[in-house]
Amino acid sequence: MLILLIALGVNLFLWDMRTASCYGLDSIININANPVFSLLIYPGAKQPHCFYSMDHSDRTMLGDKALQSHVGEKPHIWSSIEGGPRIDIGKQIFCNRSLNMRNIVAIGFDMDYTLAQYKPETFESLAYEGTVRKLVYDLGYPQELLEWTFDWKYMVRGLVLDKKRGNILKVDPFISAVMDRHKYVKVAYHGFRELSKEDKVGTYGNTFIRDSFDEPDYALIDTLFSLAEAYLFAQLVDLRDNNPGKVPEGADYPRMYKDVRAAVDLCHRDGTLKQVVAKDPKRYINEDTSIVPMLKMLRNSGRLTFLVTNSLWDYTNIVMNFLCASHKLEGGITCKFDWLQYFDVYSCSAKPGFFLEDNRANIFEVEPESGMLLNTDNGTPMPQVGSTSPKMLPKGLNKRYRVFQGGSVGHLHKLLSIESSTQVLYVGDHIYGDILRSKKVLGWRTMLVVPELEREVELLWELRDTRKQLRLLRNERDLVEDRVHHLKWSLKFETLGDDEKQNMISSLGELESRRDQVRLAHQQAQGDYHQKFHKIWGQLMKTGYQNSRFAHQVERFACLYTSQVSNLSLYSPDKCYRPSEDFMPHEFHILPS
Repeated sequence: MLILLIALGVNLFLWDMRTASCYGLDSIININANPVFSLLIYPGAKQPHCFYSMDHSDRTMLGDKALQSHVGEKPHIWSSIEGGPRIDIGKQIFCNRSLNMRNIVAIGFDMDYTLAQYKPETFESLAYEGTVRKLVYDLGYPQELLEWTFDWKYMVRGLVLDKKRGNILKVDPFISAVMDRHKYVKVAYHGFRELSKEDKVGTYGNTFIRDSFDEPDYALIDTLFSLAEAYLFAQLVDLRDNNPGKVPEGADYPRMYKDVRAAVDLCHRDGTLKQVVAKDPKRYINEDTSIVPMLKMLRNSGRLTFLVTNSLWDYTNIVMNFLCASHKLEGGITCKFDWLQYFDVYSCSAKPGFFLEDNRANIFEVEPESGMLLNTDNGTPMPQVGSTSPKMLPKGLNKRYRVFQGGSVGHLHKLLSIESSTQVLYVGDHIYGDILRSKKVLGWRTMLVVPELEREVELLWELRDTRKQLRLLRNERDLVEDRVHHLKWSLKFETLGDDEKQNMISSLGELESRRDQVRLAHQQAQGDYHQKFHKIWGQLMKTGYQNSRFAHQVERFACLYTSQVSNLSLYSPDKCYRPSEDFMPHEFHILPS
């Protein structure tokens, strides 16, 4: 009976899709036919149909109630009695490339903005204020900067800073080398002033030589750590334009960006940020009670786990203790290194250089109690000077949980007895520092954490009717334009009588008026739609109707992506993740019978 019901449901679903296709291209909405968001919405749907995979037996049904269930309701981990396939759309893991977790031997995690999700309203503001102080007191900028305020919601990931011109851009991914460049720049601001279409064309569209929008002339806002510095750069651009005498002598746009980066680096080097966070982690870091159950489930499934972060041991220990503090730990251990029991190896590395296999950096073992660095022989304990035996770990700390600083991926593979890079899944938030290097250089499997994704997919569901209306307007616009072209062709090439010609000219005028109305209505509706996601930059994963550059990077380098790391706890540790089917334009509205 169960099999029959599933088969019947699939047949009804396909019939509904085929019926929809008979009524025009606008009758069905496929949210990003590429692997992004395995979410399908069709006319009359009361809930989105979300899939773990392409298997119909593995389907997740989500209604409005389910979409809101995360508010005030704790999600159940997969291994619990209450756990199961029903997962809120904002908590789902989306798949770009097939990944069978049974083939994964070790799962690694970054810490900052991966395991530890910082609160942007407090942490980014702290970073902004620290950077401003460095600019004023160390780099000679005016005191009035200390009175500036920071809007932490203004900037988003995926933007590009034009350091030479003081512009902030949102661009398409680059597909063709011969297209005019202005077609890639969808949204552009000079400081906080929006550039007109003419300005964009004049600046970025006067040559057929494609601009790569990469370093050294451009800076990519590809991590949440960069949002505050991007906002500050825009403020300095406006200050220089309006009051050039107030910035240090010789400070052009590239110099100001360089100064902002130097100020940010000073904040990190002298511990300005981390000292404040360490005193009150709860103010700056979100609590996530699912992290420990997730780690326990993964380890119980037989996986090795490791932590590779650029944060040093003292700060990492504080943050990880905070994240694990709400859980009763195994064996009644009460020492301040309790969290280490959930990892086989912790390494403070220098990513992305850590991922280079020819990296010859020395690796030291860290004595947790004192933070002292101990010499090792490529990770193997060795006697220290003045001693005849390797130094032992503190009492109460299991010897299998080891803490290192430095080294490279070669050391990590040896410590974990990794035979093939494809046996490793690494989870991080930085598209370049975590995902691109580990995927492209090593061949590790990757999962990108995108905190903004949860709100994005929920809005996609809430605005599904608006999106349908946009498609209707776009189709009407295409239809009217085609009729205008046809009438113009007839007037130019057909032999017509006076009355017929006059009637055709009259019809043409009406159609052109209608075309302009529809075009204006469509542009306004599309602008309003994108502003629902962000008042300036629109959807994170879109620029107009195309995938954004950030979406292109996610699709290219992340095997999996999700809104937070603990979403792994909602799925079987042996799950086989499968991507949705790719569609080309000629296939998009033609479904298999």
